[in-house]
Amino acid sequence: MTTTQGSGAVSPTAPMEGEILIDARGVSKRFASYHRRATSLKERMVRREQSEGDVFWALRDVDLQVRRGETVGLTGPNGSGKSTLLKVLSGILRPNDGTVEVRGRVASLLELGAGFDGELTGRENVYLNSALLGVPREETDRLFEAIVDFSELGPFIDYPVKHYSSGMYVRLGFAVAVHVDPDILIVDEVLAVGDAAFQRKCLARIEDFQRQGKTILFVSHAAGQIESLCTRAVLLDHGRVLFDGPPRQTIKRLNKLLGVDGVATIDGELARIIDFAVVDPSTGAPLEEFVVGARATVSCQVEVLRQPSAKAKFSLHVNAPGQPDAVAHVTPRFHTVPAAELPVGTHALSWQIEEWPDMPGDFSLGLGIFVDDTLMAAARIDGLRISGGSVRCIPGEVRLDDGEAVRETAPENLT
Repeated sequence: MTTTQGSGAVSPTAPMEGEILIDARGVSKRFASYHRRATSLKERMVRREQSEGDVFWALRDVDLQVRRGETVGLTGPNGSGKSTLLKVLSGILRPNDGTVEVRGRVASLLELGAGFDGELTGRENVYLNSALLGVPREETDRLFEAIVDFSELGPFIDYPVKHYSSGMYVRLGFAVAVHVDPDILIVDEVLAVGDAAFQRKCLARIEDFQRQGKTILFVSHAAGQIESLCTRAVLLDHGRVLFDGPPRQTIKRLNKLLGVDGVATIDGELARIIDFAVVDPSTGAPLEEFVVGARATVSCQVEVLRQPSAKAKFSLHVNAPGQPDAVAHVTPRFHTVPAAELPVGTHALSWQIEEWPDMPGDFSLGLGIFVDDTLMAAARIDGLRISGGSVRCIPGEVRLDDGEAVRETAPENLT
């Protein structure tokens, strides 16, 4: 249980080298709250200046640069300024302070129904929306069938959109946005409204845009989407940028901000675990991602409420998500501590992980404290990710038309 040198930290993703397409510096946006509206021109002139108490700052001194080819996710608690920032970057809102420079054609999908006229048909709204995005009518003529096919709204395209459901709005809006060949695609969390099949279709198109080197900026509360799609993620809170960096680290900070940072405990009558963390052996800083073969230190603090009558056994193990049985144990399986060494009070313990096992994926790290095979206390850290594993070979054979197995093998370095 001694600490040795080493680190399992993953280096932050290096910034992409490329042309800056979105450059926001010192951006602030405020909204006025009028408790009593003016009823005459004279009163309006007298009450023109609002007090500071009547002003709500949705954004405060936001700096954000997005380069060509980046996919940047915006996340944060409700009311943190995410949607307001997208509207400022899209040119819908003007900032009160700061500057915004956007280069290239921008296609944005923000609030439901934005850019649509409810009295017009779906067909007419395709042309209206395309015109708002700066697309010539001739180009919209050429793209129209592809837009309708992608939206899957062919039977309804000539009905007024005021009769559309929210999901149909999203289908049509996203179909227009992705077919006008934008340099920058800006998407708010409206995609959460669509059904699962259409969401997969949209995500596949976003991945296609990434392969083409498009710039994508979107808001989402879905941690999985941000981690799988984004090259960077930005955490906002009360209109300010709290963190801008690798997606997984951003999600970790968001969970901590929301009070759901993935550590769960079970308290017993004899003891409770008041701290449980995985830290860098050299710095003591919490680790958020781990590399196969790297070292780490697991530390915990146990408050003993009543001295055990027999020796205590500590078990540190790794579980697959949602699975009760461990897939790996820190050896030995049980670390025993004599009862005399656990008087009432707080005790600090630590384990040195010599190397993370070669089993990349997402796991939970669990700690159990037992006395006479009875659980004394427990804790669990969810969202543990191990990366950098080797590619494994799975033995197998192929049979053609139920005939003999094909014995010829492909080169081992085939990718």
